[in-house]
Amino acid sequence: MGKKVVLGFSGGLDTSFCVKYLAVEKEYEIHSVIVNTGGFSADELKKIEEHAYKLGVKTHTTVDAVRSYYDSIIKYLIYGNVLKNNTYPLSVSAERLSQALSIAEHVKKVGAEAVVHGSTGAGNDQVRFDMIFNIMIPGIEIITPIRDMKLSREEEIAYLKKHSVEMNFEKSAYSINKGLWGTSVGGKETLNSKGMLPEEAWPTQVTATETKNVTLEFEKGQLKSVDGKQFTHPTEAIQYLQSIAGPFGVGRDIHIGDTIIGIKGRVGFEAAAPLIILKAHHALEKHVLTKWQLNWKDQLALFYGNWLHEGQILDPVMRDIEAFFENSQQQVTGKVFVELKPYRFLVTGIESPFDLMSAKFGKYGEMNNGWTGEDVRGFTKIFGNQTQIFHSVKNEADGE
Repeated sequence: MGKKVVLGFSGGLDTSFCVKYLAVEKEYEIHSVIVNTGGFSADELKKIEEHAYKLGVKTHTTVDAVRSYYDSIIKYLIYGNVLKNNTYPLSVSAERLSQALSIAEHVKKVGAEAVVHGSTGAGNDQVRFDMIFNIMIPGIEIITPIRDMKLSREEEIAYLKKHSVEMNFEKSAYSINKGLWGTSVGGKETLNSKGMLPEEAWPTQVTATETKNVTLEFEKGQLKSVDGKQFTHPTEAIQYLQSIAGPFGVGRDIHIGDTIIGIKGRVGFEAAAPLIILKAHHALEKHVLTKWQLNWKDQLALFYGNWLHEGQILDPVMRDIEAFFENSQQQVTGKVFVELKPYRFLVTGIESPFDLMSAKFGKYGEMNNGWTGEDVRGFTKIFGNQTQIFHSVKNEADGE
């Protein structure tokens, strides 16, 4: 056998081509690895493993990264209420980083001379994978047949058929990528600046039509229970909430964003649980955090989300921001009440022992209990003093 390589494998067309091409043309010893970040069932993983061995890999490994994905990335996206361009919960970009990190660890474990991924030369994933590999496994060769050979789908299919590979080569009308933190959907409607995905394109169909009230309970920023049902890990709570909210069709949208390589792109997504969790968590924070905690969190979250989207999860500044996020969650504990309706949801209120909207300090728009009218007069005079001086000096200089 030739060079020992680890291939990040999904079982799709691109990675299937990589296995067959590198086995036949290069005679490489291929060790495939699939990293499950919440998008595969046990049956699907078993079929992918069988497919890998039929293609000719020497070993195939399944890595269960669902919990580590949450602990290292999703948790902080929730703490920061991160939505790319105020729309997208970073479903795929966050997932790819978790997968790249796990693949790099597998390269070390196997003692491979090279790492292979099936990214094309036209998207973000190539940058994310390459960058993680360059940092985590420096000196290890990165092999990318699809990108380097500039292969079309038709050319890949022809090669696999030539080598008697049995697959469903009928291209689906829509490209779907499912994970714990949402599902992306791409199709002809997302290739242009106008057009919405049709109902049949969404992986989760709308079957719930009656209004449903749901209670989410957070403890120090993490979702611990849904409707009183307790979970051992937040990933289970996310999956349970998804099973409830998905059939309502909430969390659907199309994201328009800037790619790392400089072009604009559109992608549809459905992320019922992520959108509800982010909005519920943010509502709770607005009740229990101070004005300046919220202000700085917003600013840091904007940078954190953009930098993560561009693959920079290993930049030490990300650990610094995560430490701030972690510390900010000490009082983010309580219940959030959500009303689900077809295609939309409402956050109707919260209950928390740390709620700063306490009636004993005053009722907004009605009365106060902590100060007098004279106190406010004096405060207002001092609070606006510098601006008053500025305008007085300006008017005098202008001859007014």
